Amino acid sequence: MPGPGNIEFSRRNLLIVGAASFVTPGAIAAPTAALAQTAAAPPALSKVALNINGKVSELELDTRTTLLDALREHLHLTGTKKGCDHGQCGACTVIVDGRRINSCLTLAVMHAGDKVTTIEGLGTPQNLHPMQSAFVKHDGYQCGYCTPGQICSAVAALDEIKAGIPSHVSADLSASPQATAAELRERMSGNICRCGAYSNIVDAITEVAGRQA
Repeated sequence: MPGPGNIEFSRRNLLIVGAASFVTPGAIAAPTAALAQTAAAPPALSKVALNINGKVSELELDTRTTLLDALREHLHLTGTKKGCDHGQCGACTVIVDGRRINSCLTLAVMHAGDKVTTIEGLGTPQNLHPMQSAFVKHDGYQCGYCTPGQICSAVAALDEIKAGIPSHVSADLSASPQATAAELRERMSGNICRCGAYSNIVDAITEVAGRQA
């Protein structure tokens, strides 16, 4: 068993090690000053013309602004929803030049000249898009938060099938894919519905696919 002298020696070592781990005020001040200077620097702005739902809008944006934030915060098109903001839930899905994308993962300045379609551009309450009507008919939503992204994704997914673009579950890559339940579920897998209305969503898309066929 160690005696009092050994214990005292251990305490002194502990104090020495603790003192050595202190960072001097000067070492803290340097990075803090650099961070403050960076925070004070004005953002880099860029003028960009966005073609949204057939209307061109000219904006001056921070180059870091996502397409999602440009739509919601600058153009006030709040139908496109911000969900996870990490490209994992699909609530922010819009159609760009006929292809669906997660608008939270792309910068607005990258889409100058592109044709962007949001839920507001698909239809109006007085003149619904067939996919919107089908979602209403089949109760393809509950809370409705993910619905704009679901509908935009569904419209683009049927265009993908029509164009012959295969998915991971397409049985024959040499043949045109069909709008089967398995195909639709695979293609819509990037759109999450926390309310669990998946079966109704598939029914709605299947009906529109049948009309198009």
